[in-house]
Amino acid sequence: MRKHRSSLAAGLACLLAFAAAPPASAAPTPVDKRLSFTCPFPLIGLQRLDVEVKASFDVPSAPGGTFTTADLAVSVTVPDKAARGLALVGAASLEGTASAGVTLANGPLTLPLSLPMTVAKTALPPSGPFTTRASGSVPPVRLPNAGVTTLTIGGFSTRLTPKKADGSFTGLGSFTSDCTLDPGQDPVLLSFDLGGTHTYGVTGSTALKALGASAPLTGSFTAGQEFGLALDRTRAEFKVLGFVPGTADLQFTPDGPQTGEADGDGFVAHANLALALPQVTLFGLPVADAGCRASAPIPVDLRTGSGFRLAAGGPVAGEYTIPPLTGCGAFTASLSSLVQGGGNTFALTLTAR
Repeated sequence: MRKHRSSLAAGLACLLAFAAAPPASAAPTPVDKRLSFTCPFPLIGLQRLDVEVKASFDVPSAPGGTFTTADLAVSVTVPDKAARGLALVGAASLEGTASAGVTLANGPLTLPLSLPMTVAKTALPPSGPFTTRASGSVPPVRLPNAGVTTLTIGGFSTRLTPKKADGSFTGLGSFTSDCTLDPGQDPVLLSFDLGGTHTYGVTGSTALKALGASAPLTGSFTAGQEFGLALDRTRAEFKVLGFVPGTADLQFTPDGPQTGEADGDGFVAHANLALALPQVTLFGLPVADAGCRASAPIPVDLRTGSGFRLAAGGPVAGEYTIPPLTGCGAFTASLSSLVQGGGNTFALTLTAR
């Protein structure tokens, strides 16, 4: 029996050695919000206007960071009745200024803000609806507090000047219109949890390049003030030389600090993982000691992909290198050459809990 085992071990060692021989990339958060307002006009009274607010927001990753707004643009569709009223006084164009009221709430802090904008000169039709466009710049705001942070729109005020075709003033001169948000609408432009921790369930897989195999993955993930990846034990099935069946149990566990930073509505997490292979088999026979493991921590950057949202989850991916193995017993060198190397990947899907 001992001779049989020795022959089997020698055969496996040769097989493993032969098989192991080498072959001959925070994006800003865009907002596009459509709301209706009621505004007073000279001669014709109250009118309902459809308003589209577009902007791009850079959200800080931690309290004390700066919240910035770019590309603020507001389009206002004015109804036919207003166009006819302006035409009655000979108006051929309209221009002016506007001030939008928004409220920034950051934890216990509430900041009412007034955003000045310029209303571009707009040619007026004799009748029918028309659209005016306003744009402006917004100063950056420091957010000192952790917690839910929201940007909410309120009313807006305009100071408009209609002019005749020759550039002269109409009988209206310049007039002010204070507009109020119509009830029954969601006025929140943006909401996010600054410095909060999000918890997700994990599904997906890891691909092991050298083995030409993959293994399913399940577990959990936290992101925010703290980052952490916890994966359940899994098993990869592979074939040596294309026909010798084998299995490798894989256990990834945290090894050292796990950090990260926000990247738009996603993140980049920096993990250090220990990899244990508590069971490896060929032909259904164990060929590794229970202490088989990677000889060093495995660093991996896990980056969220397209469509990821902190509130809901989405795709996360990363690439890693497996260092030489240790503690595997008599076949340590051969097993190590089977699995070590780069080009291994995680392809995960996070689902908010």
